[in-house]
Formats: sequence, C-alpha cells, structure tokens
Amino acid sequence: MKCTLAAIDIGSNGARLLIKAFDDEAVGLERVRKLMFVRVPLRLGKDVFTLGKVSKEREEMMIHMMKAYKQLMKVFRVDAYRACATSAMRDAENGMKVIKTIKKESGLDLEVVKGPDEALLLVNNLVEKTDSNEGNFAYVDVGGGSTEISLIHDGTLADSHSYNIGTLRLLSDRVTPEAWKAMEADLQGYAKLYPDIRIIGSGGNINKLFKISKESKNKKLSITELQRLYSMLKPMSIEERMISFNLKDDRADVIVPAARIFLDVSKQLGCDEIMVPNISLADSIVDGLYRDMKTAKVKP
Repeated sequence: MKCTLAAIDIGSNGARLLIKAFDDEAVGLERVRKLMFVRVPLRLGKDVFTLGKVSKEREEMMIHMMKAYKQLMKVFRVDAYRACATSAMRDAENGMKVIKTIKKESGLDLEVVKGPDEALLLVNNLVEKTDSNEGNFAYVDVGGGSTEISLIHDGTLADSHSYNIGTLRLLSDRVTPEAWKAMEADLQGYAKLYPDIRIIGSGGNINKLFKISKESKNKKLSITELQRLYSMLKPMSIEERMISFNLKDDRADVIVPAARIFLDVSKQLGCDEIMVPNISLADSIVDGLYRDMKTAKVKP
C-alpha cells in the first residue's frame, strides 16, 4: 500500500497539520516519511475557558486556517485526511455551529473527539514506537484543555481517562478541586494495582521541557530535573522565559502549568523519570488512519 495521508489536530492551545507518506514496499525510514508539519497558535481555549464559546474573531481565524490546510493537502496530493478537535471545542457552546461553518466555507469535515476517545487515539501508535510491550506504563498527554492518561499493561490498554485539567484551564483558573482529586485518586489506584509504572509523556510542553533540560540522552527526563526547571521557570515573566529559553509566547505561558501537571502525576505514581519519545496526537491520528485504510484494503 502506498499513500499520502494527513491529520489535522485542533487543540485548545494550537492547531496542527501533519502530512505523511506511507509506502509498504520501501525500506527502512522510507516506509514512513513526514512531508510537512505546520502549527498555528490558535488558542481556542483562551476564548472557551473564559467566555464559554468560540469568539467570532477566532472562528474567522479557524476558517482561514482550514482553507490554507486544504490547499496544502492539495499541494502534497493527500489521498485521505482526518480532522479532529479536542477539549476546547468539546466545551464550546457554539462548537457545532462553528464546525458547520467550517464545512461550508472550506469543505473540510471536522469531528469533535470525546475525552475517552482522545485518550484511545493517543495510544494508537504508542506500543510500536516505544519499548512498552512489556511492563506497566502510564501514557500521559497534557494539553491546553485536558490531560489524557492511559494505563498500558504488557502492551495492552488496561484503562484510560480524560480529565479537565489542562494548561490553559489552569491559567484561566478553570480547574476544579474535584478534577484534581479524581485524577489523583485514579493514579494512586494505578500505582497499587500495577507496580513499577513508568510514565510516557507526550505533547509540545514535555517535548520542549526535555529539549531545554540538561538531560539530552536516552529520551528520558528525570523528575529531579523537571522540578529544577519548574522552580526556575515559575518566577520568571513570560518575556524572560521567551528570551532565556527561546520560547514562543504561546509556549512560554503554558509550559509552567504543564510542568506542574507532570510533577503531580509522577508524584501520585511514584515515578522518578518520564520517557519522552516525541509522539503527538497528530501522529496518532494519521497513523491510525493508515492502519484503518490498510485493514480495510486487505479484508476479503
């Protein structure tokens, strides 16, 4: 099977277009090639977690962005795509109206993914891209609006939850004490049932924290180093973070609450390090689309 596929991931902080080429007959790294990755700092959560809806200005941004994504997919001759929106669009009271407008203006279908389904999407390509086929792992994806945690036991998904605890929600003071308690209680339960859990972290913030850390080998970030970074970044202004660590403005504000969430997760699970394999939701969407298409093709 040979095809070019795309994923559109519209999160609470950023929106991404990922285009990959797949070729079953190629050798090595040529079997899967990343052709393009584009990220737009859409920041839907800034509207939704304060106003409860997507503003007209942000809706217009989305329409222009989706039109541009459509043209880029044409340039790369994409055979099929899947477009998903997550936490912010789940919460927006005008979410479905915005989606219908996007369809009318751009011709692209956008689906709102429920929290549990988002967590399942995230583990689509996890086992084959990490050494997680034996042992206990907590796959943790921290986004702007929610945190998805999936428990993997010997390569099989054992449990999965989505929590309304995200970086933009924290910055907007929209995370309830009940949400924290629910997540921590679940994590403590995991720690009792599944010994020696290891954390696999995903999302732009943990990738950036790993990049600016002093631990550049083995794709592992120690909790000691994460705590050091958190303690150093927290008192800084957004401008100071941008200058000191070459961060964009829409990363400089959310990186601190992201570190806080990962620190709390690691504390509840009793972990001393986080694996950072640089896996994203966009990768999971496009790889899952490829597997679905391949399965459908080989069916009798």
